[in-house]
Amino acid sequence: MTIDKCFQLGHITKPHGYKGNVVLFLDVDDSSEYRNIDALFLKMGESLVPFFITKSDVKGKQLILQLEGVTTEDEAERLRGTEAYLPLEFLPKLKGNQFYFHEVIGYTVEDEKHGMIGEIKAIMEHSANPLFICDYRGVEALLPFHDHVLRKVDRAKKIITLDLPDGLLELYSGEDKEQQED
Repeated sequence: MTIDKCFQLGHITKPHGYKGNVVLFLDVDDSSEYRNIDALFLKMGESLVPFFITKSDVKGKQLILQLEGVTTEDEAERLRGTEAYLPLEFLPKLKGNQFYFHEVIGYTVEDEKHGMIGEIKAIMEHSANPLFICDYRGVEALLPFHDHVLRKVDRAKKIITLDLPDGLLELYSGEDKEQQED
């Protein structure tokens, strides 16, 4: 399994007890979706190593796991900080205007007022507001996509419609600057 076919589920935060159990922090919205997983991948160096789960217990945003082959506190301690992954097909299906970041790379962004803007090349995860990185008229444009501007996600056509703040696109196109020079 390669990392590009997986998503990060979370990371091992610490050992739990003395029999090799570990605490996995789940970096997901709904931890109950992952209550019954029977295996996961841990990133060891540059490789993803499969581990079977022999026992698990959900505690809020954490899973307490017994991993096959990990039987001592020292073995569990060596896993501290290790990232945990699952294959992309384990992601719950989203509806409506919800989407996973990796899902919309390559989609086209359009604005309600300006029409087609360009293709989503990447997403910048900013704590206050994630941003689409798009090519707009040959310039890299950073476009916010929080709930106030997101209007529609069309999965069939691979188009995301936004209602961008007035003046934002003009910053990238230079239109406002040209008008001031006239």
